[in-house]
Amino acid sequence: MESQNVEYKQSWRDEYLKWICGFANAQGGTLFIGLNDNGEVCGVEDAKRLMEDIPNKVCDILGIVVDIKLHQEDGKNYIEIITPAYNNPISYKGQYHYRSGATKQELKGIALTRFLQEKSGVKWDEYIVDDVNVQDLSNEALARFRKEAAQSGRVDDEVLNDNDEMMLDNLNLLSITKQLRRAAILLFYPQPEKFVTGAYVKIGFFGEDDDDLLFQDEIHGPLMLQIDKVMDLLTTKYLYRAISYDGIHRREQLPYPEGALRESLLNAIVHKDYSTSLPIQISVYSDHIVIWNAGSLPESWTVKRLYEKHSSQAFNPLVANTFFRSGDIEAWGRGYKRIARQMREAYLLQPLLQDDNGLMVTFYADPTKQMQTMNLDERQIQVIEYVLRCGQITNANVQEMFNISRITALRILSSLSDILELIGGKGKDSHYVIRIE
Repeated sequence: MESQNVEYKQSWRDEYLKWICGFANAQGGTLFIGLNDNGEVCGVEDAKRLMEDIPNKVCDILGIVVDIKLHQEDGKNYIEIITPAYNNPISYKGQYHYRSGATKQELKGIALTRFLQEKSGVKWDEYIVDDVNVQDLSNEALARFRKEAAQSGRVDDEVLNDNDEMMLDNLNLLSITKQLRRAAILLFYPQPEKFVTGAYVKIGFFGEDDDDLLFQDEIHGPLMLQIDKVMDLLTTKYLYRAISYDGIHRREQLPYPEGALRESLLNAIVHKDYSTSLPIQISVYSDHIVIWNAGSLPESWTVKRLYEKHSSQAFNPLVANTFFRSGDIEAWGRGYKRIARQMREAYLLQPLLQDDNGLMVTFYADPTKQMQTMNLDERQIQVIEYVLRCGQITNANVQEMFNISRITALRILSSLSDILELIGGKGKDSHYVIRIE
């Protein structure tokens, strides 16, 4: 079966050099000549001639070396071309091809720029910006970093008490020649959009649909100050607070955990692809909020992996490190797990994550409305509502709810394995809670 690393072709054409180029630029792979789409041997003519021609063409046009083998099955010859992954970018007549899943694509525009940067070993936020000095940076943004970093304890006092240039150098925000990197401009320059278009956050409040924009705001300035300004606007202007009373004491509660919103906003800021001109967009509705950024998951990652234990692969590592040192980010690679835990403590479901032309996170204030978007049936919805209300549910609880057998109850609970987690194994103390991982 064709996959990320395997491709079948019934006969050889020189255009298949593009497929070899795609393998070389991705994870490597194997191209079989003389096999049909199902991987069955159909044979190839002039196999011995191709065994000489193909490696020569690969070397002459792509400038790389592949391992080529001749096989035979039931009297039919087929060829195996094994291409290793290359650290440097490989082009086919000036075109850059890339293997993604079971398809080949030609990289262009932003995708090509990102690919070439990754192959060079230099991240986007590490590049130098000319004609800007440390003295041009925002004193307010630098002061905020010093204050928060002192409280986090992740930066030595000696570094924080040093001058701005030495502190930035310790954060690796200066090059060897003491020039500011892009990360420094994003984090501390008063107007980062002068150098990085789209380095701001746009917030809008919508009525019945996306065409019903009632009011909006834009938050500009250094990223180090944006986070607090955005959270202040969200919590004071855009999100209603439910009011309750504990005796004579008035209580106000946001519809979503503030810490979860802040973590999601920081993820958007840290992982945004700033080579695009699109700002981070926050769309607020009466019952849900959407945070979108022009970023993407690392290759071969799935949305589900974000909630599992994983190493951090920050799109902008210098920006991420600075926010970590300031204490804004608690720990690399654990952000979404923290969000899930805070949502569960607030009796809400995990936000919905989508990776489609950017990363989008949707928080719902009403779990029932969220479940209606998840194609769940009425019994599944009632089970989850019970867990949110009571904190957990057992097989016996489900049997009693619907007057059903233990096996049927187990079938319902098993169908919710992406949402519910079994605690305690199969014993009498076993129960289900909202899943974090």
